[in-house]
Amino acid sequence: MSQTFKLSRRAALAGAAALPFVAASARAAGHAAPMQGAQVPRVNRVMLGGMEVNTLLAGTATRDEPQGIFGMNVSAEEFAEVSAANNLPTNAAQFFFTPTLVNTGSELILFDTGLNGAGIAAAVEAAGYTTDQVTHVVLTHMHGDHIGGLMTDGAPTFANAAYVTGQVEYDAWAAMDNDGFKMNVMPLAENMTFIGDGGSVASGITGMAAFGHTPGHMGYMLESEGKQLMLIADLANHYVWSLAYPDWEVRFDRDKAAAAQSRRRVLGMLAADKVPFIGYHMPWPALAYVEPRGEGFQYVPHSYQLML
Repeated sequence: MSQTFKLSRRAALAGAAALPFVAASARAAGHAAPMQGAQVPRVNRVMLGGMEVNTLLAGTATRDEPQGIFGMNVSAEEFAEVSAANNLPTNAAQFFFTPTLVNTGSELILFDTGLNGAGIAAAVEAAGYTTDQVTHVVLTHMHGDHIGGLMTDGAPTFANAAYVTGQVEYDAWAAMDNDGFKMNVMPLAENMTFIGDGGSVASGITGMAAFGHTPGHMGYMLESEGKQLMLIADLANHYVWSLAYPDWEVRFDRDKAAAAQSRRRVLGMLAADKVPFIGYHMPWPALAYVEPRGEGFQYVPHSYQLML
């Protein structure tokens, strides 16, 4: 047996009129929900064929006066015009530090280690793993925000890992007087394998030279079950002020002309082949595609393509 309830217009209006009073009473009684503050997830996981690919947010920081970093060879007017067209403020930029953790099924491979041991350990654990499960650590280059997590309190953060890096990059830094390299990288040298352009880290993971940002900066192509994804590391350090305008000079690029050439070559390949990529400093979760646009490129964030 069913019953039908009808609400008269007078009752409905009376109920609506009472709502502000009820809300005010709740607030007065201290029942208003407290704000939780901004939140950014620490892990983004996708599948690439038979590989599990995790981007890890190991840190984020605001930097003032971005044209002191990007677009150093263009006028303030051009920098402001491009920024306005992309809804970007010109007084500050947000940096992201995004190592990548790849589970091949037989290896657990970490690409770069963030700023410090505690930060990368927390990020690995947020992905559901422990530091002692990492089998390989691959270093794309030797800047401090990529090697800073190799050691924790003087001991290796990843106790069971082997290490892989580019031969050109290692040799260049070994010839420098750099404290970060001496403290974090050199103690691990006996457990390191050195590769060049086209060298293999593991089945389906190949090193690709992208020199310029540093003397031997490397990217890595992942391939599994007919799918590809490239880790471009610091090939481009901002999705507009570097990737979209590959000839804009970046303060952190050691050889600015070579870095621009590498950007054009690698980004052109990714655009032509429709290959997604992960950029270490791209907007979180750092996974995107690139398309040609004018004389440069356009950053196209990943949505659900790798879910299909």
